[in-house]
Amino acid sequence: MLELVDESGNTIGTAEKLSAHQAPGLLHRAFSVFLFDERGRLLLQQRALGKYHSPGVWSNTCCGHPYPGESPFAAAARRTHEELGLSPSLLAQAGTVRYNHPDPASGLVEQEYNHLFVGLAQTSPDPDPEEVGDTAFVTAEELAKRHAEVPFSAWFMTVLDAARPAIRELTGDAAGW
Repeated sequence: MLELVDESGNTIGTAEKLSAHQAPGLLHRAFSVFLFDERGRLLLQQRALGKYHSPGVWSNTCCGHPYPGESPFAAAARRTHEELGLSPSLLAQAGTVRYNHPDPASGLVEQEYNHLFVGLAQTSPDPDPEEVGDTAFVTAEELAKRHAEVPFSAWFMTVLDAARPAIRELTGDAAGW
């Protein structure tokens, strides 16, 4: 079950996950995590091919939905560990962003009020193959090249751009984010 919200992020009910993503989509709470290593490289994940939504595409470190009543921070930490087998050594709030992104391949819609988090990964990922097909640490320059060459999630650039101020604060100007 997902937590439905109004345009201000206030909880207004719940809905089953798949029904919330069917067109036109129901506005629901979500989170996106961006973890960086000590060199300022972003940890990307390629979504597992078995995922019903956006399989096989690259995306940010971790994203998902809090359980109804679960804080976005707790959900972000929980899912990062469940999907990638690592716990961030630092995890900080980086704002929110609201978007509506249809996925042309599946017909599903991401109608989300998304809580953003940035942090540090000081251990190597040990991904759950049911969730994650591959991982890669990339510089800002490597990300730009990869983004031009391979498919990314429909929401990726929206959440990355919204998190950039917090990413720059975390990684410093020299990292190029």
